[in-house]
Amino acid sequence: MTGERQERAATVNWYDTVFELIDMRSFSNLWFWIALAVLWSSTSHWVLGVPWDLVSRARKAEHTGDAQSVIDFHDLVRINTNRIVFIVRESGLLIAGFVCFILTVTFMTGFLYGHEFAQALFLLGLPMSVVGLMSFATARKIKARALEGEPLYRQMYRHRLATQVVGMISIFVTAMWGMLQNMTVGVLGG
Repeated sequence: MTGERQERAATVNWYDTVFELIDMRSFSNLWFWIALAVLWSSTSHWVLGVPWDLVSRARKAEHTGDAQSVIDFHDLVRINTNRIVFIVRESGLLIAGFVCFILTVTFMTGFLYGHEFAQALFLLGLPMSVVGLMSFATARKIKARALEGEPLYRQMYRHRLATQVVGMISIFVTAMWGMLQNMTVGVLGG
C-alpha cells in the first residue's frame, strides 16, 4: 500500500509541476510575458513581411551602389504587398468576420465571465488586428502609388513606427491589466 501511495504522490507532484508551468492564469505566468515580448518584437521586425535589416541594408545600398540588396528589397516588398492585397480582395470579408467573431468571443468570455486566459488572448488579438489593418492600408498605398526608392523607405519606416506605437500601447495596457488582475487575485486570495 505504501508504494502505491508514493507512486500516486509522485504522479500528483509531476502533474502539479506541469500545470504550474503551463498555468492558464496568464498574467501571473512568465510564459505569457515572454510570448508578448516575442510577438511585438517579431511584429516590429517584419514590416509587411520584409525583415527590417533588409530595409536598412537596401537604404544604405542606394548610396553605396550595392544593387542586389536594393533589388531584393523591392522584389520582396512587391511580392508581399501583392500577396496582402490579393488575400484581402479575395477573402477579406470572410477574414474580417472571423476575426470579429473571435475577438467578440474572447472579449465576452474574458471580461464578462472573468476567464483570464481569454482576457490575455483578447489583449494579444485586438492590437494585432489593428496592425493587420494598418498593413493592408500600407500595402494598398504602396501598390497604388507604385512606390520605389526613398518614398518606399519612408513609407516602410512610417508603418514600422506606427506598429511600434501600437505595440507600446498594447504592452502598457496589458501590463496594467495584468498587474490589476494579479493584485486583485493576491488580495482576494484566489
